Amino acid sequence: MANCARIEDNGKKRVVIIGGGFGGLELAKSLKDADVQVVLIDKQNFHTFQPLLYQVATAGLEGDSIIHPFRQIFDEQPNFYFRWAEVQAIETATQMIETSIGLLRYDLLVIATGATTNYFGDKQMEKAAIAMKNVDDAVELRNTVLSNFEKALQIDNEEQLNSLMDYVIVGGGPTGVELAGALSELRKHVFPKDYKELDFIKMDIHLIQSGPQLLKGMSEEASRKAKEYLEEFGVKLWLDRRVKSYDGYTVTLDTGETLITRTLIWAAGVTGALIAGIRPESVLKGNRLQVDVYNRVVGYDNIFAIGDVAAMVTDENPQGHPMMAQPAIQQGKLLGKNIANSLAGKPLEPFRYHDQGAMATIGRNHAVADLKMFDKEYKFQGFLAWVIWMFIHLISIIGFRNKFVVLFNWVWSYFSFNKGIRFILGKTHENIPVEAVTKKAVI
Repeated sequence: MANCARIEDNGKKRVVIIGGGFGGLELAKSLKDADVQVVLIDKQNFHTFQPLLYQVATAGLEGDSIIHPFRQIFDEQPNFYFRWAEVQAIETATQMIETSIGLLRYDLLVIATGATTNYFGDKQMEKAAIAMKNVDDAVELRNTVLSNFEKALQIDNEEQLNSLMDYVIVGGGPTGVELAGALSELRKHVFPKDYKELDFIKMDIHLIQSGPQLLKGMSEEASRKAKEYLEEFGVKLWLDRRVKSYDGYTVTLDTGETLITRTLIWAAGVTGALIAGIRPESVLKGNRLQVDVYNRVVGYDNIFAIGDVAAMVTDENPQGHPMMAQPAIQQGKLLGKNIANSLAGKPLEPFRYHDQGAMATIGRNHAVADLKMFDKEYKFQGFLAWVIWMFIHLISIIGFRNKFVVLFNWVWSYFSFNKGIRFILGKTHENIPVEAVTKKAVI
């Protein structure tokens, strides 16, 4: 395969970053003044603000309001190059990466590929469920939800009607909790106006969590409050249960209980997005690359990993750092600084994670926030936590236009009790045609 990237060697060390998520983005920014050539490769030509994907999926925001083109982000960084491609393999012996557009040489390689949905080997689940990892997934879920109600208007079979109107969310982390809360708001304020012929008392929202509490990793107080809020919103919680199987219609739990739905949203786990070519000895549980305190992949001198795909195993973090945005951002910033220090002959700084806490919103005026500032912990719930959540997410979005659009949509939605992005554009997820369902299931 030829070298098709057409990036001129200018005599400077070439730092190739695979993945433009939070970690890759911060790393590229931090190398702005370094005497290196920065090459970012991603299979999308834009950065996605993933924490707001659920709002795209529930008609609160349009997809283009949470994405920003890489070339626009870095248009004033002269040492930056971007190539739209998918990396297929790493050839460590020759210091080349194989991509969908050709081969590319590197001096230093940084793997920032993030994570992908983990179905734990269940191929049927992978085919039948809807994940939430990118804008396409979110838009597909929105299309599916809206098309379900359009179909529901055309049938009078009670069981099939329930299968279209009921939703099952697997995973009680922030994504699952936020989706459940957003769907409950749509059920209360929006859908009854759009679909007057349907009885939304029959719309059930189920949230299944394998453990005894929601929002694992947050405080017990946050978990308890999230549970209280969701129950207040009418979400049916199934704690200490696992999904045994799903065939596109019937959800079977490990307790033998069953639910019916045509739409199961899988938010139950992620696994590292690996690239072929890294020695197996460097890969830990969960497909994460073992790295040292400088984010260098164990077994290599010039290959690094940051973010979700990296596992920095320490006494304080025996499983590696949490697969969240903050560790990725902090690792990206420090690695950029260390690369510049290394080129200047200066000592490297080991990574120390500064936990800033976690947040989750559960609908209008309801959120939980565990924040850490100035070596103190602060816990907020309810309206104040909801305002904090909105403020932090708003200032974190890239681009003035995106900030303005998101703020406008939030303000409009808050005062009008309306979600304006209710379009069916593109594909929907359909498991079994409505007319094909004849079997019975426990509801």
